[in-house]
Amino acid sequence: MKASDLFVACLEQEGVEYVFGVPGEENLDLVESLRTSTIELIVTRHEQHAAFMAATYGRLTGHAGVCLSTLGPGATNLLTGIAYAQLGGMPLFAITGQKPIRDNTQGGFQLVDIVHTFEPMTKWNDSITDGAVIPRSIRHAFKIAEAERPGATHLELPEDIANEDVGDMLPQQSIRTFPPIADERAINVAAEAIASARQPILIYSAGTNRETCAQSLSRFVEKTGLFAVGTQMGKGVLAEDHEQSLFCMGIHKHDYVHTAIDEADLVITVGYSPIEYPPYVWNPQGDKRIIDIDYNPTTPDEFYSPEQELIGLISSSLDRLRDKLAGHDFSSPRFARLREYLSEKLHIGRAAVTFPPSPACIVDQVRQTLDRYDVISLDNGIYKIWFARLYPAYIHNTVLLDNALASMGAGLGAAMAACLVHPDRRVLAICGDGGFEMNSQDLETAVRLKLDMVVLILRDNGYGFIRWKQQGAGFADFGMSFGNPDFVALAEAYGANGLRHTGDQGLSAVLETAFKQSGVTVVECPIDYSSNSELDSEYHVPSEVLDGIAR
Repeated sequence: MKASDLFVACLEQEGVEYVFGVPGEENLDLVESLRTSTIELIVTRHEQHAAFMAATYGRLTGHAGVCLSTLGPGATNLLTGIAYAQLGGMPLFAITGQKPIRDNTQGGFQLVDIVHTFEPMTKWNDSITDGAVIPRSIRHAFKIAEAERPGATHLELPEDIANEDVGDMLPQQSIRTFPPIADERAINVAAEAIASARQPILIYSAGTNRETCAQSLSRFVEKTGLFAVGTQMGKGVLAEDHEQSLFCMGIHKHDYVHTAIDEADLVITVGYSPIEYPPYVWNPQGDKRIIDIDYNPTTPDEFYSPEQELIGLISSSLDRLRDKLAGHDFSSPRFARLREYLSEKLHIGRAAVTFPPSPACIVDQVRQTLDRYDVISLDNGIYKIWFARLYPAYIHNTVLLDNALASMGAGLGAAMAACLVHPDRRVLAICGDGGFEMNSQDLETAVRLKLDMVVLILRDNGYGFIRWKQQGAGFADFGMSFGNPDFVALAEAYGANGLRHTGDQGLSAVLETAFKQSGVTVVECPIDYSSNSELDSEYHVPSEVLDGIAR
């Protein structure tokens, strides 16, 4: 057996469905082995996009997505997507080619030390110098990538190793592992702390964005009466029409939802990572009592130092803690009234329909178009903050946004991966013109794969988020503008459908038309960012809203 055949057999053993990537001279043996396998090779038009797709596949399934590149420039192109997976807690396994270890006749051409380059961006990575280690190396790579907290792993496969004979070796069996559960003593200490609190509150985050956690979290708040707030990457874990949801921390300033945390004397964080929402925003004095529930120990700082940690399977910790708190009721008339006020401010009122539409109008029109289980995939731009703050989410992993690496260019690829995982749902990629143009070439990939999806391009002819920050810093408007192609013509050139929102009808009607067309449809929509100044303010609930309601 050839080593590349063994490598692919190991991928099959791990249950790999897709490999996303760009072929190169140094991975031709591996590509040939994939040709005769059960795995679908999805050739993308840029390695970065392959990694974005693989990472999102990992996020949605819990199984490591796989991406592939050649050596040198192909491998370095993967790096942004690898960092996206690593910082965002998404399981990913990257494969790169390399020159022969022996008899390299090309010298230093395209030669980069990829293993050391990738080291700070991965949980584990290595180079295969002997085909005999392939089974254990791949098993280890998947085990580490999928272990809590999930992230990126990498293996380099040199050209001569891929072609060598490894005899009749077999893949290692993949086994299902079960995370440990929290210590009973820690559960008891946490339960006592919560039971003695006047008004505890729960913050859930990216680590809960999975089915079992969402179910346990819902049972926990319903049984205890606790109210809960989500972070941007936790949106939808607790349905935002649940009577105990206090919605999402959408901006990095004091917002209306932070009033609930101000009122609380104890905060229970679940699956929380400071990387995606800094604790100084919701705990600026560093004086909150905190109970942390997560798979791994925290890294404390002056704003985040839990008095007790429940380290282990999150769903188990929530279920056991719920049982310990039987008989305690933390339902709060003040929080119930606060929820009503938040609903009025953030969700209930229809945004004014204008042209060009404001961000709030776009959020409202998108929400009217999509069902509870449908998926939006947000690239990175100022519109992402508007969606985090104003878009009601009802199901976990139906709002795909990245607030960890927060890389531009990821929205299209994430949506394409969502289409592969959820072909029965509507999937809408929402991209700024800046982010879309970073990977627009993969429209061709989406068309080739015959995906049914809509891409909404918000056009302001500039880097809107950075311009907003530039204005906030008091600097002159400089270096933020660019030109754009005709996005409708561009879509049609790639074989997709193209529509343009012109104001003749509401955006929701245009989107509905787009979804009724088969295949990929691009909708170009101008956006009026004049209301961005609203995000510069801090928002506090007026005292009279809660006056007369006992704490």
